[in-house]
Amino acid sequence: MDWGAIFSNSVVWIINPETIAYALATVGLAIHFGYGGLLNFGQAGFMALGAYGYAISILTFGFPWWAGILVGIAASVVFALILGIPTLRLRADYLAIATIALAETVRLLFQTTAFDAVTNSADGLGGYHESFRAANPIPKGTYGFGPFTYNETDWWVRIFGIFLLAVALLITWLLMRSPWGRVLKGIREDEDAVRALGKNVFSYKMQALILGGVFGSLGGVVFALPSAVIPGAYVPSLTFFLWTVLLLGGAATIFGPVVGSVLFWVIMAFLSNLLPRMVEAGLLPFMSNQQANIMRFVLIGLALMLIVIYRPQGLLGNKKELTFNAR
Repeated sequence: MDWGAIFSNSVVWIINPETIAYALATVGLAIHFGYGGLLNFGQAGFMALGAYGYAISILTFGFPWWAGILVGIAASVVFALILGIPTLRLRADYLAIATIALAETVRLLFQTTAFDAVTNSADGLGGYHESFRAANPIPKGTYGFGPFTYNETDWWVRIFGIFLLAVALLITWLLMRSPWGRVLKGIREDEDAVRALGKNVFSYKMQALILGGVFGSLGGVVFALPSAVIPGAYVPSLTFFLWTVLLLGGAATIFGPVVGSVLFWVIMAFLSNLLPRMVEAGLLPFMSNQQANIMRFVLIGLALMLIVIYRPQGLLGNKKELTFNAR
């Protein structure tokens, strides 16, 4: 087996746009669950709104790329209000069910032929990249070293995505050190006690839902920058992958989503390169290449189970801040 190619094809995912997008969306999920105790299983819906808001505003209304991002953010705020007003008073398990259902509703609305003229239904949207690429300050050429060698467009997508991620991390760090963040963590631990102190628990939860949703929509924008917007990409499994990233890095940590996203995608890429080659080399004679590709998801699932059992706080988390009893 060509171990050099396997490792090269794996480490390249460290700064891949999908890795950055997952990290951004998981920062939002960390605000929801890690700091606020909100069991949100609909983060894929926020990502879809960010991506579609960005693409539709450019293609249909001719907005510049930066205005498209603002439209995606505005769409996520509206969705958070629609989602939060009837559901934030629900218990955690009911909240999870409601968020899954609403995120699927969003995806199916984008996929239906009723809005085909705007969303292009199941075929998705493309061709909205021109204004963003025109704003690229990097001269034409190829830059980098080893597996991290890209042209100016690929670097522009990565640099812009990393910039958005850095801003999201800074905002989260500042907020969680503020009185607002301390109240939010108090709600996570015991919302009845916080309510007894005169705090408006519903308002704090709504603010956390909106903020985490905004970061989710930005993750959707970065997810859409290098390619097309396809409704099939925003299925519930996307949210479950984000939860894997969150639990891997640490739910109530600043850099946990970044570490978790990098490890998740590097491991996924490593397994997708290693397992088929093991089949070809005869080391897994009971598997086909297709089965080997599916096996990586099984192994990721087993790894998640072991993390939850033996290190539920994640790699960077503090067990004292862990909660799986959000109400």
